[in-house]
Amino acid sequence: MKKAICIILAALMILGLAACNSEKKESTAEKGFKTALDSSSKCQITIAGGYDNFEALETEFDRFNEYYPDVELKFTKVDDYNNMIGKVLNGNDAPDIYVNYSWMYGRDQYKASIDHAEDLSDPSLKLDLDCIRSNIILNTDDGTLPMVPVFSNTYGMLVNNDLFEKEGLSVPTTYKELVEVCKAFSDKGYKSPLMGFTNEEKTSLFTLTIYPFFCGTVADNEEAVKKLNALDPSAGEYMRPSLEKMEQLLNDGCADLDACAKIENNYDAVILRFFEGDVPMMTCSGDTVSGTKKRESRSEAFIANPFKYTFVPVPMSDDGAIFLDMPNLQFSVNKDSKNLDMANEFMRFLITSGELNEMAQNKGLMSPTKDLSFNSMYAAFGDVPESRVISPEVVGLTDDAVLQLRMAVYGVGTGAMTIDKAIEGFGTYTQ
Repeated sequence: MKKAICIILAALMILGLAACNSEKKESTAEKGFKTALDSSSKCQITIAGGYDNFEALETEFDRFNEYYPDVELKFTKVDDYNNMIGKVLNGNDAPDIYVNYSWMYGRDQYKASIDHAEDLSDPSLKLDLDCIRSNIILNTDDGTLPMVPVFSNTYGMLVNNDLFEKEGLSVPTTYKELVEVCKAFSDKGYKSPLMGFTNEEKTSLFTLTIYPFFCGTVADNEEAVKKLNALDPSAGEYMRPSLEKMEQLLNDGCADLDACAKIENNYDAVILRFFEGDVPMMTCSGDTVSGTKKRESRSEAFIANPFKYTFVPVPMSDDGAIFLDMPNLQFSVNKDSKNLDMANEFMRFLITSGELNEMAQNKGLMSPTKDLSFNSMYAAFGDVPESRVISPEVVGLTDDAVLQLRMAVYGVGTGAMTIDKAIEGFGTYTQ
């Protein structure tokens, strides 16, 4: 009897496990992509952008072809993209999907890139927009959505995690900790604990460290943003806390500007200098981070002594770091596309957490989705409290206003201007 009962119980357990596995498979399938068009459809979808190559997107093409094997997807590079995309869209060979940027919205010279865009907020398109961080989705005057982020960007610093471990130090999360860590590295013989590109104002060490901090000082001040955008001369005073913080950073001995000046450019040179292995922290943008993996094999120093590295926000406040959350590349669908239904079908396939995360990881850029924990390179940004996540899209600062800050902080950082002189020049700076 005992034997018989055991056999019956074992059989029931096996049946139960089989049922659970069946339910699990069914549940997973339900969450997968479901085609909305005839899988035997034949057409060509062209996506236009400014990249020389877009291998990460081509991987998505291959995955989409598992559902639509007879749909040919092609990426086309447009030279001088920002100036030429309008003409391309108005031409006979206009793309079905094209790269767009938030800063183009509202500017007459880029009107075509907005006018040709389909409204991607249309519920009938069934795009999973909820998987994207809402603060990097473009807010338009009429509530339409001409573009959707496929990558995001931010400013921060590459960290040599092996050096921190070797010296028994922790990656700083507040300004006080940053100064303490820099002093500790200096005492151990590291020439410049914090480095960055300083030969030009754009994406310089000064801009990358201060711009997030600056946004934090004006984010809740509508009057300040209004005056800054109008280039009101009196708005220069809103820069003072940021300029003083930059002066403090340099006075605290965190960076050796002579060492930084030897970095020739803000991309290849920044990466290869960091790969020398003696730099604890190197400021850069997410765009620069995307090039690190491919350049590991180009660095003899890194090949000889590889190390673990991650990308983290620069903590310029004792309250903690600010995650400046910005869209990077965005896609628009040409509403006049001859293959509009299939173009929308590809977008519906792409705009999901799984596909966007996959493409971002392949490209080396930050994903626009709500979950950043899947990629260890950017995971630290996902740990920043929501109260300290700021998006220029939400704050509303214009590029012209940001240029004033960049030029002013560059002048102060390099010693070419006093703080008062930099403030006095607000509204007069040009590229």
